[in-house]
Amino acid sequence: MKFLDWFLLLFIFAFTILRSVEAQNQAGFISLDCGLVPENTTYVENTINITYKSDADYIDSGSVGKIKDAYKTQFQQQLWSLRSFPDGQRNCYNVNVTANSKYLIRGSFVYGNYDGLNQLPSFDLHIGPNKWSSVTIKGVANFSMTEIIHVVTQERLQVCLVKTGPTTPFISSLELRPLPNQSYVTETGSLTRFARVFFSTSSSVIRYEEDPNDQVWSPFLNTYTKTISTDNHVDTSLSFYEVPQAVIRTAGVPANASEPWSIWWTLDETTQLSYVYMHFAEVQTLKANDIREFNITYNGGIRWYAWLRPESLKISSFASRRAMSSPDGKFNFTFTMTGNSTLPPLLNALEIYTVVDLLQLETVKDEVSAMRNIKKTYGLNKKVSWQGDPCVPQLYRWEGLNCSYPDSEPSRIISLNLNGSELNGTITSDISKLTQLIELDLSKNDLSGDIPAFFADMKLLKLINVSGNPKLNLTVPGSLQERINSKSLTLVLDGTTIPTVKGKSSKSPVVAIAASVAGVFALIIIVAIFFVVRKKKPERNTDPGPPSASPGIAKSETRSSNPSIISKDRRITYSEVLKMTNNFQRVLGKGGFGTVYHGNLDDAEVAVKMLSHSSAQGYKEFKAEVELLLRVHHRHLVGLVGYCDDGDNLALIYEYMANGDLRENMSGKRGGNVLTWENRMQIAVESAQGLEYLHNGCRPPMVHRDVKTTNILLTERYGAKLADFGLSRSFPIDGECHVSTVVAGTPGYLDPEYYRTNWLSEKSDVYSFGVVLLEIVTNQPVIDKTRERPHINEWVGFMLTKGDIRSIIDPKLMGDYDTNGAWKIVELAMACVNPSSNQRPKMAHVVMELNECVALEIARRQGSQEMYSNNSLDYSLSEFAPGAR
Repeated sequence: MKFLDWFLLLFIFAFTILRSVEAQNQAGFISLDCGLVPENTTYVENTINITYKSDADYIDSGSVGKIKDAYKTQFQQQLWSLRSFPDGQRNCYNVNVTANSKYLIRGSFVYGNYDGLNQLPSFDLHIGPNKWSSVTIKGVANFSMTEIIHVVTQERLQVCLVKTGPTTPFISSLELRPLPNQSYVTETGSLTRFARVFFSTSSSVIRYEEDPNDQVWSPFLNTYTKTISTDNHVDTSLSFYEVPQAVIRTAGVPANASEPWSIWWTLDETTQLSYVYMHFAEVQTLKANDIREFNITYNGGIRWYAWLRPESLKISSFASRRAMSSPDGKFNFTFTMTGNSTLPPLLNALEIYTVVDLLQLETVKDEVSAMRNIKKTYGLNKKVSWQGDPCVPQLYRWEGLNCSYPDSEPSRIISLNLNGSELNGTITSDISKLTQLIELDLSKNDLSGDIPAFFADMKLLKLINVSGNPKLNLTVPGSLQERINSKSLTLVLDGTTIPTVKGKSSKSPVVAIAASVAGVFALIIIVAIFFVVRKKKPERNTDPGPPSASPGIAKSETRSSNPSIISKDRRITYSEVLKMTNNFQRVLGKGGFGTVYHGNLDDAEVAVKMLSHSSAQGYKEFKAEVELLLRVHHRHLVGLVGYCDDGDNLALIYEYMANGDLRENMSGKRGGNVLTWENRMQIAVESAQGLEYLHNGCRPPMVHRDVKTTNILLTERYGAKLADFGLSRSFPIDGECHVSTVVAGTPGYLDPEYYRTNWLSEKSDVYSFGVVLLEIVTNQPVIDKTRERPHINEWVGFMLTKGDIRSIIDPKLMGDYDTNGAWKIVELAMACVNPSSNQRPKMAHVVMELNECVALEIARRQGSQEMYSNNSLDYSLSEFAPGAR
């Protein structure tokens, strides 16, 4: 082998070793290429020399995908693949970290039309149970990146993607970078990046390897600024911020050296707090008589720093001592030469962050760990909701859990229901770590082994149900039997409650079950005899009626031609209705159908709607609503808990909606709290999603026929659900686009075309929903004869001719809303109430437009300043605009 060949071989070997060392010099870095396959793949990204690996070990849900080939050349390799989350509302990454350490956490997103739908997604990001940011993709080939500087308190961090609309959340890469704990200190909260810039004529961003912490620096320059630079090394050893040489060696100075130099920016949310970090170093060789000295003030003369002289080739970093605010969200920093100075001010680098207060406490650490172990032990990955924190936020609480939420303390798990969850093996000891557990349901599984004695040590446990586990040894441990004897705990085996017994015989279940079976058998005989005797007597109804019930109608008259309801799975007797409502003690509301009462069923609050015998809504409508809700399930449709079809007593038992209906909340009848614009937009989009599901998600599709603000009910957290389906009708899937039917609905909301022609279609609901949107925006009655234009549609149209959107917006909002969003929703509402159904949008389009309104408002409130560009981060001049004044 020739010497040259040996030399080349040695060079290649040395280069390989060097790259390997460099790649390994990323201590604490976590760099995930989301959706990368095969799952055991790792690679070094060529342009930044960072080692990326698949995210498969950090998440147990989602689907992998790749951006279209046409877009790959625009992006680095870690952005070619992605993971999307079509299932579940919340999907979370679980990352092992160092507790009580500071991290920069970065999510990157490139849509690249991976799904072929050309539908730009929007969704939220959470850190644990708290919202971190909203992500809105602006274009198919746009790059979005969001960062947060956050101190993790535990050894595990959860980063969650949360679905907020019809589009599917996704992520291209997830990166964590440890930072010095002394850097970016705040009084409270975490920091999201608004801007991190340096002054340069280059168009390239700077990150690892030039920045040891892999922070992304974007170049900035405009006509009011010029740059100076040096090739010499700048000493940065005394700064906590580890600013890279490529950043600190250049500086911006005013193009007009004789004038003060101003740098300004605007936050969309005026109440938002922010922190500012400035980095200075003299990079120019000064002559003997040269002096560079300046003062820094902001917002009209407030002093930030005085008599600043940057040290030659040595960094000085200055940070806000406390969070800063501005009454209008505008910040203007002015750099002014002192009387001694001969040179203009300079600035090498600028960082701006906004404060995110993560106020929601996580569930107690040991209980979270226990639930993760339970999930792993029993292979419960199929439970879509079992992502993130088990209890918080309440909206995303794990299915089968109930939790307590004490003030200023972490939440605790108080009940666990794993009924019918295909559990096998023994009962895991991790359950014992749920020390606040009151109820435990492990019934209808395939568990084996013994009933554990540790149940006796769980002092708050009141009920255990292990029935329906044929392989389980039913012997009750003595310590557990003592709890049963003291009546502090109830144990259910194979549907039978274990009674108290004298002594501590371990065979007590056998005796108890035998006695119970004999008792049940005797009871069946007595009940059978009772019904045989009763059948021979005339039928009577002696149960007391609800306070508002009018005289009864004979059963044969009520439903002589109507078949019985299809499903009896949720049928409830009238006596049970009396019990759950405490004899109709608390009235929630009244309507043409009858009265709604508050009730309690299995420790859960319910709303009981009793159909009045004088109601226009008869058995046909009652039957229609029951059968619709038995087959239709959607998070934005009110759920049916059960129904009563007992003699002349008809009742619907719904899930309880703590905040009543939208009309009450708009009018101030529920305490006078004004719904914010963000509340209203979210209510609008959620009720629209429920209606869109009826139109497109049901088979056959359904028309609601009575969409109005009193039929939009609100949860404790103002989530919206559509209610009252008694007038709903199905319409054809193919062929005819409408059905002919008798007109039904509420005046003011009724589609005039449907009223005129009797032709019902989904567009009739669109019209009614358009009226609802106008109510949400204006808080005006639908019909008001004192107005120049009595109907709200006509009044809004008349007012809009004046060109001032403010004249129709609810004055209670005090101007606190996004003007662009207001115009958008009003235009959408007016399109919905077009007299011609052919000119109205479909509900799918309405949902899409409303999601954009929500995004506009969220961005306004959060001051979200994400950067979008094909190749680099792009600061819009309206968001961040240095310049001379």
